[in-house]
Amino acid sequence: MLAVVGILAFTLFPIYFMLTTAFSARASSGTDNLIPRHLTFRHFTEAMSSGFSHYLVNSAFVTIAVVVISCLLALLGAVAMARFRFRMRTTMLVLVLVVQMLPAEALVIPLFLQMKDLRMLNSLIGLTIVYIAFALPFAIWNLRGFVAAVPVELEEAAYLDGCSWFRMFRSVLLPLVTPGLIATSAFSFVMAWEEFTFAMTFLSEDSKMTVGIGLKQFFGAHVNDWGGLMAASTMVTIPVMVVFVLAQRKLAAGLVAGAVK
Repeated sequence: MLAVVGILAFTLFPIYFMLTTAFSARASSGTDNLIPRHLTFRHFTEAMSSGFSHYLVNSAFVTIAVVVISCLLALLGAVAMARFRFRMRTTMLVLVLVVQMLPAEALVIPLFLQMKDLRMLNSLIGLTIVYIAFALPFAIWNLRGFVAAVPVELEEAAYLDGCSWFRMFRSVLLPLVTPGLIATSAFSFVMAWEEFTFAMTFLSEDSKMTVGIGLKQFFGAHVNDWGGLMAASTMVTIPVMVVFVLAQRKLAAGLVAGAVK
């Protein structure tokens, strides 16, 4: 029991420290903020007025686009991989897995040159395309297990009742793979919302920055705005917590159900 409490305290302490510094009236960061005497929302208002709200809007646009497009494409790809038989099907599955294993840092320079040739540098649309490319391998591989777990007889029964393929897909297959779709959406959300490396590499204008890069504005050459930094970090953390709290049941069921056929 003591070990569990110790691990839990060790895990939650950074979050507690972030919140106490964000709400503390003192601007410094250290042990003097562990138990703040005076609470204030000043750091939040100053962070929003400094332009961080614009970074939140940019990240929201990119993240929503990544989640919607990647899940749609991944679901169609998973259906094709699980239901249709075609040449080089196994090879494509292996290639999807290999792409998933590649570290993102190894692809920064090739993707930068490709985006440069496509004239999509310093563009939120270009950054969205890159995120979708990285989200798709895991999404396809994960959703394929859910589609394969659905009995083919259910689809055949729908065809016998006069359903077209799209009607069967909407009324039969889609509701059964919804837990897997929610799990995939949650991981795509976290990947796009908190990503830093590609956003830092591809974006240069301040108006196009996302929250990962926006946190840098609180670091100065000689002085750091710890209160503003922790307030902004809190605002970045809240959407992730909300997504996982709302999707926790479907997320747990989806991760388990996808491995059982």
